[in-house]
Amino acid sequence: MRRRLLLTGAAATGAVAAWSYHDSVDVRGISNGFAHSAVRLLVPEALSESAPLTRIDYLSKVPSRAEQLRKLADGSERNPFDVLVIGGGATGSGCALDAITRGLRTALIEREDFAAGTSSRSTKLVHGGVRYLEKAVFSFDYGQLKLVFEALHERKRLLENAPHLCNALPIMTPCYRWWEVPYYWLGLKAYDLVAGTQGLTMSRYNSPKESHRQFPTLAQTRSEDGSSLKGTIVYYDGQFDDSRLCIALACTAAVAGAAVTNHTEATKLLKDESGMIIGAEVKDTLSGKRIQVYAKQVINATGPFTDSLRQMSDPSKPSIIMPSAGVHVTLPNYYSPEHLGMIVPKTKDGRVVFMLPWLDATIAGTTDSSSEITMQPQPTEKEIQFILDAIAEYLTVKVRRSDVMSAWSGIRPLATDPDAKDTASASRDHVVSMDTDGMITIAGGKWTTYRRMAEDAIDLACLNGRIPQGLACQTSHLPLVGATGYDTALFTEVAQNYTVPHRPGAIDTRVAKHLAASYGDRAEDITRIAEQRKLGRRLVRGHPVLEAEVVYAVHNEYCETPEDFIARRSRLAFLDQRACQEALPRVVELMAEEKGWWYWKRQRELKRARAFLKTFTSDAAAPGQKSGAHQEGTDLVSSHNKGGGA
Repeated sequence: MRRRLLLTGAAATGAVAAWSYHDSVDVRGISNGFAHSAVRLLVPEALSESAPLTRIDYLSKVPSRAEQLRKLADGSERNPFDVLVIGGGATGSGCALDAITRGLRTALIEREDFAAGTSSRSTKLVHGGVRYLEKAVFSFDYGQLKLVFEALHERKRLLENAPHLCNALPIMTPCYRWWEVPYYWLGLKAYDLVAGTQGLTMSRYNSPKESHRQFPTLAQTRSEDGSSLKGTIVYYDGQFDDSRLCIALACTAAVAGAAVTNHTEATKLLKDESGMIIGAEVKDTLSGKRIQVYAKQVINATGPFTDSLRQMSDPSKPSIIMPSAGVHVTLPNYYSPEHLGMIVPKTKDGRVVFMLPWLDATIAGTTDSSSEITMQPQPTEKEIQFILDAIAEYLTVKVRRSDVMSAWSGIRPLATDPDAKDTASASRDHVVSMDTDGMITIAGGKWTTYRRMAEDAIDLACLNGRIPQGLACQTSHLPLVGATGYDTALFTEVAQNYTVPHRPGAIDTRVAKHLAASYGDRAEDITRIAEQRKLGRRLVRGHPVLEAEVVYAVHNEYCETPEDFIARRSRLAFLDQRACQEALPRVVELMAEEKGWWYWKRQRELKRARAFLKTFTSDAAAPGQKSGAHQEGTDLVSSHNKGGGA
């Protein structure tokens, strides 16, 4: 089912290479002010073929966390890492994978968990950004156009490198005035044109009748002004499971040889006599143990916390991050068709709102407002109601606050001038910079362009003279863990080859599809655990997540806390907050068995996870609110006794 992949390339040092300008890299020096003096980098376009191979064995198991901590401690002053990446979100994990596949000795540390922050709280779209294209056209903004062009090309790469976690999704734009039909048709044709050969499927016009057939809950008459539907424009973008993709990046980097650790915090930056940063003092937040990790180059990829790390080095440094909160809600799957989304291109206050099918539910969002920087942001009732009001005008289904199964807020780390007045007008482009202390900062951008951001950051690291140049970037066509043996029919193999341990009969098709889409060619590892250890029951009714997945995550995906599992290894917290509450005791029980937690440790983990789940609703949640799982009649007890079979 799986195959090995060998990455080939030549070391830049001593190789015969043709050099060309890399026209998308925006490197800005930051000293005592904001980013300035944008320059272009010279990077190798073609390299000699006479270099040793860099190998990734996709059949191998990821090293244990204990092994990774030992490897991290080996980054001594005499034998430093080439690169130390601080931050385990999309960009940081991408940097680690880029660096290790260039042949650089690489370490990655993350204070919380991989994708614990912004990288798990996105709109779940791999997209160029239709609203950015509109701004580019009407504002004659080349920067916005470049952002769309780059993102559309990265979109295609992402769908190819992680096909089990990403898919193309048609999105419908309703038109209720005649002028909207040609306006959106031309705009989305321009979107297709910018994508060029990297496009997915061409956009098209649907008549009102065809639109209703494809999207039965779409309103034929808009409640706001009584205007009738004139048709819809359907275009294509990508959709993905954001946190699982981030974990796949971290695990691929680990398999390639990087020292990758979560729950390890940089508490102090180490400097040499000249004031240059040469590493970090790192605390294992699970054990309390501290070590010093040295590196030739430190990269700051901490997202919203970028300024905190920069100011750890020098408190006088100005802030370059303007945080913007984006809220989403999860609704029952009957709100939207299974394979068709909708975009409200302009709400009453000019925002864009999406309503998308995702993991057998419907998600809607997002808002765009200034925010405080916190690790666990929480939506307000006003933000939730704004989203519900925005989609209600376009649906025939009665939009009810009690239908909200989960709500979450994420903080976008916009890299911008501190004097900017709002976040909606700020560019989503990324900034790569090197401070006077030698630390490289990569900030801004979006999930879709994580790979290009990482490439730009490592390009700068290779060219500043502190580390060997190694190979050119290898990640453009690099499959992630789970992708090499995946195809769209994999779920049929899972269904046919899995023997349900606790009852006769074949596996449920929904479970088979869930396993194939979440783990790719490693789905068979979960079914093997389920068979051998009789852990094939669902954690909670109404959701296809199996008990065996908890055990797999502990041993293969650096799952260290119940929150790691319910929010980022599975997506239960994002899909159904109350069903997740139901599943939580069994999750803790299974993790305790694997990790040897005693009674009081279990109770602490359970208490902290329950507090974490409270952030997936507003403080003023409607009384008596029910989730889909509760509508099926489950009680707040361990799913070990009540869970459904696979």
